[in-house]
Amino acid sequence: MNTNSNSYTIIYASVMVVIVAFLLAFVSSSLKDTQNKNVELDKMKQILSALNVSTQGQNAEALYKQYVKQDLIINANGETVKEEGGFKVDVVKEMAKPLAERELPVYVCEVDGATKYVLPLRGTGLWGPIWGYVGLDDDKDTVCGTYFSHQGETPGLGAEIATEHFQKPFVGKHIMRDGKLVSIAVVKPGKTAEGQDYVDGISGGTITSTAVDHMLKNCLEQYDKFLINK
Repeated sequence: MNTNSNSYTIIYASVMVVIVAFLLAFVSSSLKDTQNKNVELDKMKQILSALNVSTQGQNAEALYKQYVKQDLIINANGETVKEEGGFKVDVVKEMAKPLAERELPVYVCEVDGATKYVLPLRGTGLWGPIWGYVGLDDDKDTVCGTYFSHQGETPGLGAEIATEHFQKPFVGKHIMRDGKLVSIAVVKPGKTAEGQDYVDGISGGTITSTAVDHMLKNCLEQYDKFLINK
C-alpha cells in the first residue's frame, strides 16, 4: 500500500482511533470499582465532617461504621420507608421528583453517646452545583456541624463555602423557631435576619452565599415533618 496516499492515512487514523478507544474503555472498566469506592469514601468523609469528626490520617470507612448507625430512607411525611439504603440514594435525581415521591436519606449517628442526624443538601451556585451536609443534635434543631462544597465556584470568593471559616459559624445555630422550620439565613456581613438565626455570607461572594441560603431552605423543607416530629 502506498503510505503517502490519502486512503492509507484514513485507514491508519481509523485503526488508531479504534485501538485508543478500546484501550480507554478497557482502562475505564478496570478502574470502575476503584473509582466507585473512592466516591463512596469521599461521601463518608463529607458526612463525618458534618459531625465534626476528623478523618485526617484515619480510616474513613471504619469511622463511618463507628459513628453512623443507620442510613434511613423517609418520605415527605417523615415516615420511614426503609431502615437502610439512604447512602445509595441519588439526591439530585430525587429532588427532580415531586416532593411526595421523593426518597429522603437520613443518617442517624451517635457521637459521644448522643444521637445526631445528618441530612444531605444540594443546590446550584454561581458556576455549577453546590452540595453539602448538615448535622443536627438529637433535638433536630441545633446544628452540630456542616459540610459544604462546590464544583466550580470562584477561588477566593464563592469557593470559600468549603472552608472552616465559613462553615464553623453554623455550629450552635437553630433551624426551628417557635416549633416551625425557618432554616438558617446566610446574610451580607453586617446584616441580620428577622425571625431566623443567621451567619455572615462571603464578602464578594454574594451569589454563592445566597445559593447556600436557598439550598439550606429548600433541602430542609423536604424534612419538615421529620424535623417537627420529636
